[in-house]
Amino acid sequence: MNLHINYTCVQYPDVRLRMSDGAKIRGFFAKTYSSENRMHNHTDTGPIYRYPVVQYKVIEGIPTLVGVADGANLILDVGICTEEINIENTRFCLERAEINTNSAPFGICNDIHKYIFKTPWLALNQNNSEKYRNADELAKDSLLSKILIGNLLSMAKSLDCRVNEQIRIKLNVIPIKVNFKGKSMIAFKGGFKANFDIPDYLGVGKSVSRGYGSIEKQ
Repeated sequence: MNLHINYTCVQYPDVRLRMSDGAKIRGFFAKTYSSENRMHNHTDTGPIYRYPVVQYKVIEGIPTLVGVADGANLILDVGICTEEINIENTRFCLERAEINTNSAPFGICNDIHKYIFKTPWLALNQNNSEKYRNADELAKDSLLSKILIGNLLSMAKSLDCRVNEQIRIKLNVIPIKVNFKGKSMIAFKGGFKANFDIPDYLGVGKSVSRGYGSIEKQ
């Protein structure tokens, strides 16, 4: 059975940005709250390797902040207190914020849920990208399925959610090219079905704090 985790989503519907601006939103809030490592996952000695409990996205043009577990109350305070953001020296007044905060179901479940990727899923890394390119269609599907299950297991472990049953998924994605940190990379759009509960807009895969791999339940 799944558990419930604290969850907060803050959206600024009067502002319009590009999906790639998720990293710039992260940069603004990381600088503004530099003393709070949950906002940027860094310390003086380097990065903190954990699933980000604070994530920054642009969902259908709308700047979106998501906080989960011990990041939920933090993002609630940020959403209430932030009056403007500065993106590349352009100031956006945040006159209206839509805030959803609750205890959301998370983890393995009896039902099958359908999800779509609202932002590209960065599934591949240096170790498996060449393996993906050289694989046939069935092997690619198998590889991506294993990667997604690994993403969900990693997320669950970081959020103290024990997975005692097999995660079952069915993927329906197609590859796309994205520009990530100045390099062309393979990402994926589409969606999947799984016996796993995930709150809307949480990310799976690589660079979720910058907005990649954001899902929405259908």
